[in-house]
Amino acid sequence: MAEGAPRPLGLLAELTYRCGLHCPYCSNPLSLDAYAEELTATQWCAVLDQARALGVLQTHLSGGEPLLRRDLPHLVAHAHRLGLYVNLISAGQTLSPRRAGELAAAGLDHVQLSFQDAHPGGADLIAGRPAHRRKLEAAAAVKQAGLALTVNVVLHRANIDHIDALIALAERVGADRLELANTQYYGWALQNRAALLPTRAQLTAAERAVRAARCRTGSRLDIVYVVADYFEDLPKPCMHGWGSRQLTVAPNGDVLPCPAAGRIPGLGVMNIRQADLASIWYDSPAFTRFRGTDWMREPCRSCPRRELDHGGCRCQAFELTGDPAATDPVCRLSPHRPLVDRIVAEAETTGAAGRPVPVVPRAPGGRRPK
Repeated sequence: MAEGAPRPLGLLAELTYRCGLHCPYCSNPLSLDAYAEELTATQWCAVLDQARALGVLQTHLSGGEPLLRRDLPHLVAHAHRLGLYVNLISAGQTLSPRRAGELAAAGLDHVQLSFQDAHPGGADLIAGRPAHRRKLEAAAAVKQAGLALTVNVVLHRANIDHIDALIALAERVGADRLELANTQYYGWALQNRAALLPTRAQLTAAERAVRAARCRTGSRLDIVYVVADYFEDLPKPCMHGWGSRQLTVAPNGDVLPCPAAGRIPGLGVMNIRQADLASIWYDSPAFTRFRGTDWMREPCRSCPRRELDHGGCRCQAFELTGDPAATDPVCRLSPHRPLVDRIVAEAETTGAAGRPVPVVPRAPGGRRPK
């Protein structure tokens, strides 16, 4: 066991990658064949047992669309019995009052419900199907069941101008929390980046709208705004450090430091069918490779911020440079920063309405994550 390694606090349990929506910013894998053999309910319960023993305090049941798992109430009940705080991350298409009540009775604490836009037309276009009305019904069902509700919106050039309307939507459905998160460019989002990346003027206006809304709503609505990486000059402390607080278990049992880490070749990802969660967390190459700071090269190695931002995002470094050990290219000290500047300049040239938001094609069998 690695000496001095931290204990994880959160588990992202990606129960399935099946989903009926076609969101162009989806960060789940482009190819789903490797994830077709999903863990059984018994195997997931074993994962939850091991996670709790490891120190995990909260579990986020996600996908894809976790409501497509018929055993979801059983998994919620098991997590609740272990004393875990249980959060469901869903697109809400089948979250009826009956199902919401059933999940609440099983021990569900919180629902994070995704919305694509504030307006039905734009929201349905982004989702790739008529979904907005059902999301509103799902939000009502969550509140009726007495559950805490977060409205989650991924921001991009087609909806970032609608911040005020999105905040009004969150207030109207009785959300306790609103998360406005600029797109992270992995998976389908990376493929569609040219159509999704906003302009700097759009971001400035959005940040102004968020500040004004926070002053107006006060403690009535907790508004979280996640800034756009490419427009910053210092990287975020991704995951609070690699293999530090969170772990992800994919539908097929792969155990990852973050949801996008599976894209990095040669990482040494292990599967829960191969080993127990504790040994994977403490000793597997996937978790130890970028834990701490010893792996860093210059300019990260001598940077006074290395314990604050941990070198930035390893997955973003890989996607932009092909080298997961490189300094995150959004950093002003990175030799690859000009690459990000060119990408941002292209977004400024095309303008906010320069390209339509693409529709993600449906995978065979409809196994398209949200």
